[in-house]
Parts: sequence; C-alpha cells; structure tokens
Amino acid sequence: MPNPSGPYPGRQLFIGLTGKQEPCLAYLVTGRSPESRQRKATAAENTVRMGPLGKTALDPLRFHYTALKYDNSSGLAVLTNGLQTEAIYETYKLLFDVGTPATQDFMAKLLEGAKAEPDSLHTPRIAGAIVIEKGNPVFIVGIKTHDAPAAAYRVAPDASHLTGISTYQGDLDNPQPTSPTARLSWLEFKGSSPDEVAQYLHDLSAATYKDEDIRVCAIGGVYSGGSWYTSIINRH
Repeated sequence: MPNPSGPYPGRQLFIGLTGKQEPCLAYLVTGRSPESRQRKATAAENTVRMGPLGKTALDPLRFHYTALKYDNSSGLAVLTNGLQTEAIYETYKLLFDVGTPATQDFMAKLLEGAKAEPDSLHTPRIAGAIVIEKGNPVFIVGIKTHDAPAAAYRVAPDASHLTGISTYQGDLDNPQPTSPTARLSWLEFKGSSPDEVAQYLHDLSAATYKDEDIRVCAIGGVYSGGSWYTSIINRH
C-alpha cells in the first residue's frame, strides 16, 4: 500500500499495537529541498534526535529537535515534529508519577501554546504519546495548525494497527497542511520488531521529487518486556 497521507507527508508519526499486542510507534521524515534532506536521526540515551550532518548550524525551529523521548520505567513514549517533545513528555511523565489520568486535553493545550511552525507553509505541530495506565496502554495523537485551535484525540488501535498523523497531505508539487478535522490515517502492520516497523514505513513511503528520493529517515519503536527498543533507517 502507498503512504496513506499521499506521496509527500512531510513529517509523520504513527502509534499503535504490534501483532503481539505490544505498544509500538513509527516516525518518518521526508524532504523536498536539498537543505531539508541534510539531516539524520541519532539515538542518544532515551531519545532519538534529528540533527545536522557535519558542522551545519543548528536550526531547532525546523530541522533539529528531539523527535522521540521515552521512559522505560513507566512505558511512556512521546514523538513529535519539533520543540514540543520535551514539554509533552514531562507533562505525561508527571501525570503518571502522581496517578492522574492521561487525557488528550493536556496535549491539546501544549500544542496550542507551541503554535504552528514559522515557515511559509505554516507547517503544523504534530504529536503522539503512548502512556501506560494500570498496565494498559493509552494512545493520544494531536495537531496544531496556524488557523485553527489545537486538536488531540485518544485512539484505540486494534492489534497490528497503527494510527497516525502527518504535517502535510497532497502531492509533491502542492503540499497542504493537514487539517485538524481530517480523518486520522492508519496502517496495518503485521510485524513485531522495531526493525520491521521502521522498514515498513520507509518502504511504503518511497517517492521522488526532482529525481531525488525524498526519504530522510524512518524510526521504529516497540515496548516489550518493560523496555523500549528502537531502530533507525537514515538516508545518510
């Protein structure tokens, strides 16, 4: 199947369950311009960070940020397309620590404060969180565009299904920001390992723009046996 958000999803995230009913996640970065492709994902402690190649200057508003942060002791994992990762992670970690239910309202408020990205396309802020409550995973996705209030949704995926959201919808020449009211996308994923989920999202997202592969990286993660395990596929 092709990518459910079209040939150019921009940055995209999915959360759900493997066939073994273990929490899992997937993250994709694509880029049309040479500059947007000059980056890579790197694992560091309990994070995966998007960063520059070589000595390129940091640009935290657009290209360089913590894409994924997780906590093995609580099972929490948060993935986003920008600076909102840390705030969402710390909020849901605090909720877990004090025993407060993890509702989608917290994510919506944080995304509203982050606003859309300050670029010509008004790129939306997107986020996904997996929180373990009383031994059961809770799945939340959210989005903030420049012209509408932030929206966040609690979803309940079946085994082998992942629910997702992307920054863009549409074709490569005319990408449009995803609407907060758009139907969430989904994938049917038969595998069970982080390598498999990263490869699956990477493969179905194959597309070229001006004869260049737009895929920058794909990240997969699975929570199994009390720990998060991740896998990364980089263009570079």
